[in-house]
Amino acid sequence: MPSSAVRTFADPDDYTAAVRATNAEMTIIGRGHFEAKLVHIDLGDLWVRRYADNLPRIVHSSDEPGYATISFRTRPGPSLRKNGLEMLPSNIIRCGRADTYYHQSDGLAHFGSVTLQAEDMAAAGAAIVGCNLAPPHEALNVTPSPTSLDKLQRLHQAAGALAEAAPAIIAHPEASRGLKQAMIGSMIDCLVSGNLDEDRSATRQHAAIMRRFHHVIERSAGEPIYIPELCRAVGASERTLLACCQEHLGMGPKHYLLLRRMHLLRRALRQSSPGGTTVTELATRYGFWQFGRLAVEYKALFGETPSATLARPV
Repeated sequence: MPSSAVRTFADPDDYTAAVRATNAEMTIIGRGHFEAKLVHIDLGDLWVRRYADNLPRIVHSSDEPGYATISFRTRPGPSLRKNGLEMLPSNIIRCGRADTYYHQSDGLAHFGSVTLQAEDMAAAGAAIVGCNLAPPHEALNVTPSPTSLDKLQRLHQAAGALAEAAPAIIAHPEASRGLKQAMIGSMIDCLVSGNLDEDRSATRQHAAIMRRFHHVIERSAGEPIYIPELCRAVGASERTLLACCQEHLGMGPKHYLLLRRMHLLRRALRQSSPGGTTVTELATRYGFWQFGRLAVEYKALFGETPSATLARPV
């Protein structure tokens, strides 16, 4: 049955948990009070989503297997990248079949997506325009015609407004069927009217390096990783790894790993009870030994001390 939901969040973990994605993990990289909003419209085998979050951050995630997804900005703003590709007001990102990617923002981000089952996308492409629109292996940057992109933006905005003000309309079978067909038509129009950026081998190589980078740090289970051993495990020189991280994360690997460990520590503190562990025990588990410095940097990033996080009810 067609449905919609509008939710707001004050915690990044709750936000990522609400997004339909596999193993999504958010690392906040800027200071401030986190705020986010998610509008989700479920039309059966087609999903429409509108996202907004206010702080610089990096999300590691993957799109749903077996689905074709396009992503685009719904408002201009600071730099926003998906899989190393800049999301601009004039383009869309055609998501690929590759298993994982990084999504990085420099600040307030408003963006949206449309997701359709891959087999339905392929069938619609063949029927409507005679093209193979199956998802590519790697994400692609597409610049649609201004008319096509404007139509998609307006339709997407109207769907979001209905979800917030009149969700009963979306739940109506005939109305949802009309919205679904209009959205599919608009997706296809953007893809076939667009100009593809050249699929460079360096772009594909960097994306593959970043996938190996994530697999290595996931296997570390939060333990400190040193750059020489990380480079060996990833199979890239320090210079190449730095270039890849700047492209996909907006920062070098050392800074990202530090911020990620702070988020892992915060998650562990939130899930523990004060009587069952201590800040020192958990901090050393994640490689922090200068506790005074940790307390200052932790409070600057999360707005409270580690002990205050641990004292919260589980």
